Amino acid sequence: MDLHRRPPAATIPGAEATTDRHHSRRLKSTSPTPSLKASDALPLPLYLTNTIFFTLFFSVAYYLLGRWRDKIRSSTPLHVVTLSEIAAIVSLIASFIYLLGFFGIDFVQSFISRASNDGWDLDDTITTGQTNFPVASSIPDQPLPKSTVPKPSFCIKEDEEIVNSVVEGTVPSYALESRLGDCYRAAAIRREALQRTSGKSLEGLPLEGFNYEAILGQCCEMPVGFVQIPVGVAGPLLLDGFEYTVPMATTEGCLVASTNRGCKAIYASGGAESVVLRDAMSRAPVVRFSSAKRASQLKFFLEDPLNSETLAVVFNRSSRFARLLGIQCAMAGKNLYMRFTCSTGDAMGMNMVSKGVQNVLDFLQNDFPDMDVIGISGNYCADKKPAAVNWIEGRGKSVVCEAVIKEEIVRTVLKTNVAALVELNMLKNLAGSAIAGALGGFNAHASNIVSAIFIATGQDPAQNIESSHCITMMEAVNDGKDLHISVTMPSIEVGTVGGGTQLASQSACLNMLGVKGASKESPGSNSRLLATIVAGAVLAGELSLMSAIAAGQLVKSHMKYNRSCKDVTKISS
Repeated sequence: MDLHRRPPAATIPGAEATTDRHHSRRLKSTSPTPSLKASDALPLPLYLTNTIFFTLFFSVAYYLLGRWRDKIRSSTPLHVVTLSEIAAIVSLIASFIYLLGFFGIDFVQSFISRASNDGWDLDDTITTGQTNFPVASSIPDQPLPKSTVPKPSFCIKEDEEIVNSVVEGTVPSYALESRLGDCYRAAAIRREALQRTSGKSLEGLPLEGFNYEAILGQCCEMPVGFVQIPVGVAGPLLLDGFEYTVPMATTEGCLVASTNRGCKAIYASGGAESVVLRDAMSRAPVVRFSSAKRASQLKFFLEDPLNSETLAVVFNRSSRFARLLGIQCAMAGKNLYMRFTCSTGDAMGMNMVSKGVQNVLDFLQNDFPDMDVIGISGNYCADKKPAAVNWIEGRGKSVVCEAVIKEEIVRTVLKTNVAALVELNMLKNLAGSAIAGALGGFNAHASNIVSAIFIATGQDPAQNIESSHCITMMEAVNDGKDLHISVTMPSIEVGTVGGGTQLASQSACLNMLGVKGASKESPGSNSRLLATIVAGAVLAGELSLMSAIAAGQLVKSHMKYNRSCKDVTKISS
């Protein structure tokens, strides 16, 4: 996979979202031609046909194995076959071909469409609805087809009855997708029912132009529309010898522009360098015993190096990518907290590590039958909360990123000087944060950049809390002429497969960075690269904002670019 920054390419147009102004009064009706399936040509239903061939396959296989066993016992040559055996062989081959074509492929595709955490995503296409579009960089100078999300046909009268049923409570809103078999139609009906029950209009919240099939059962439940967030780009960010254009989804003015200025200063100074110190996701269940002594016995058992190999084998059964790295225990009376850490490939890995932990708990129950599992998570992980354990031990990817900014660049691009930046960093990011009692917040605005990249690339926005743990250091070097700046981020929690990374827009942003999907050659390398890009962008954002504050330009720039009096509603209409 090419990690170099790709040349500017034509924008891949997504499905245009159009809002129906009269949707509160009626539901729109569309009537595209339904797609035909290969199974429609079968005389029997697909499931029944599969059952017949499934039974035939195992029956003839069992018959042939029995016949060949008898031939071996009687020393009869295997190539000498009877008419019944020939018929059985033909039936075996025919049933195998059928099952592979009509059952096996359908079974495999069901997993591919779910885009599981362990699945490979090496395709260089962006999928929207049921249409695949080639990546712009792979076919330059060619216009790409316009993306459309098909809307199934349905009857207005029938939908009106369903809306009334939802309003009356006879049909649960959450069950619309499973009952109707049409995700867009379910969202439209749920939206109309919500407007009637709440008496509030949802005009302005787009409904059309989104692939609701893609989020079913994995990203969002009970959808009634989608929110549009603009995506800007900062860069090129020169990091470890490669250039990256960083996508940032945000509604905060000046954020992308400020980060872009930091990227410019880093680029002009020769680029930044990064190091991944650790890659380990954690999950910490809490268990209870009848006494503290009994809880300590399990603690000693888990921390005994002689048991580590056995526990790793049990844990690693959960996934071909999960690898147990260690277990750290803490006690509170007779309660024991076990913090499991493991590598998770290119997935963020919360589900992966949870499955591995469950395997170990089931295994431990044999030797510790009196162990009472209170919860699979006991907050010693710690997930989506500021915690010293993540600040000290790390969680996800622990990254350090640094750069040396030349004196001339500090003066001409950042409009300040090295001494002012060093002093401001000490008094603001270090001393000021210490006085405030900050936990991992020894920075100017790391969470700004982290959140913007997380939303753009399909990460869990709530994990911005621990992922934004960052300490920014600045020091004058080269006889005080140049500026050495670094950011240390011990708990960046990102993945390039699973969750929201599979959605078309987020997948496009990951593809822009060259980290889409999983790396087959080196599992985990894509997610680690994404973590370093996040740290590099934070470095650029810290450098630019601190320079604006040191130069006294922060308020002026925000008043100029972030206080527009334009009426957005008039523009949109």
